[in-house]
Amino acid sequence: MRTLTRSFAQGLLVLAPVAITIWVVWFTVTRLDQMLNVQIPGLGIVIAAIGITVIGYLTGNVVGTKLLSWLEAGIERVPFIRILYNALRDLFGAFVGSQRKFDKPVAVEINSHGLKVLGFLTAEHFDDPQLADHVSVYLPESYNFAGNLIVVPKERVKPLDAEGAEFMAFIVSGGVTAMSAAKTTVDV
Repeated sequence: MRTLTRSFAQGLLVLAPVAITIWVVWFTVTRLDQMLNVQIPGLGIVIAAIGITVIGYLTGNVVGTKLLSWLEAGIERVPFIRILYNALRDLFGAFVGSQRKFDKPVAVEINSHGLKVLGFLTAEHFDDPQLADHVSVYLPESYNFAGNLIVVPKERVKPLDAEGAEFMAFIVSGGVTAMSAAKTTVDV
């Protein structure tokens, strides 16, 4: 009975992530196909990818930039929508684009026993003289889309040689993803 239970649990651990991933992809593809009213399976994803690319290209020129600023000015007038839009824009901008913020992984020493927390350096200096020797670090939470921002003395922050997206995945997964996200720290 113990072997059957262990085998069932092992099968569930293997099958659940695969099944959920397949379901999410299937749901997204079929929903896009329905929304765009296309009969060829998967064509909705292709059309959406082309549309996103065209919009990205258009917003890179003068006319597109003007249209985008006009749209954002309209969004800024609606209180709840403004908050949601700005939060989403800043979140996506932190990972992609020219003003990435989550590209400086760090370890912050939080006590004299060597205990460290992992996060991202977001501000390397402050104009306030009381914070002259401090930096800000964003600490994402595991299994959550939240986090904390801390202000800490510079000497307690050690940069890590890791790629931002992999490092974020390592933190958000609670450290169960591949350790390659923190390879140099572990190897040294």
